[in-house]
Amino acid sequence: MANISVLQDITKLAKEKNAVLVAISKTKPVEEIREVYDAGQRAFGENKVQELVQKYEELPKDIEWHMVGNLQTNKVKYIAPFIHLIHSVDSLKLAIEINKQAAKNGRVIDVLLEIHIAAETNKSGFSEEELIDHLDIKAFDSLKNIRIVGLMGMATNTKSQVLIKNEFSGLKSFFDEISKTYFKQNPGFRILSMGMSGDYLIALEEGSNMIRVGSAIFGEREIKKNPTIPI
Repeated sequence: MANISVLQDITKLAKEKNAVLVAISKTKPVEEIREVYDAGQRAFGENKVQELVQKYEELPKDIEWHMVGNLQTNKVKYIAPFIHLIHSVDSLKLAIEINKQAAKNGRVIDVLLEIHIAAETNKSGFSEEELIDHLDIKAFDSLKNIRIVGLMGMATNTKSQVLIKNEFSGLKSFFDEISKTYFKQNPGFRILSMGMSGDYLIALEEGSNMIRVGSAIFGEREIKKNPTIPI
């Protein structure tokens, strides 16, 4: 059962910080999502395409669905007709495919570019240098059916709040830098998605304006977690 009081507390805090709350509903049944929906939440995030499509079909159509997990190019076509925001664009190849499928559906799909900020090497994302290289050659400019609206990053899974703070602070600085340079003519480039259940408070303090919170609202999932890095 979802914790509606926690949802309300986080929603209130997010509004005070001018941030958007995305409730991460992955692995959770439709009944629990509807409970959170009935409490007023409209933005939900999923990390598996099949599960996302099934929930889209079963739940109210005014839900804004966010894709927050790794997205394979061959799965883009299934979510292209309805997805609200894709957080995890971690390669030019994926951006090109999203653009292709968006065009087929007569849409312009909003996306975030994922930046690798964590100590774990298994996490996805562009390095800052790699993204700058792409921006220098205007690699995304011909993709007229996607709209780059910001950046996303995931901090290291660690108990070190100092490390997490530094990673989020670094991403905020990078976001500000490219906002004023490469995206200065793009007023839609305004989302900085960082912060999950364990670190959203730090993220908000470091300038996040979109947080992705799941277990704090829905409870823990029966999924093995990656071991934390003892930093």
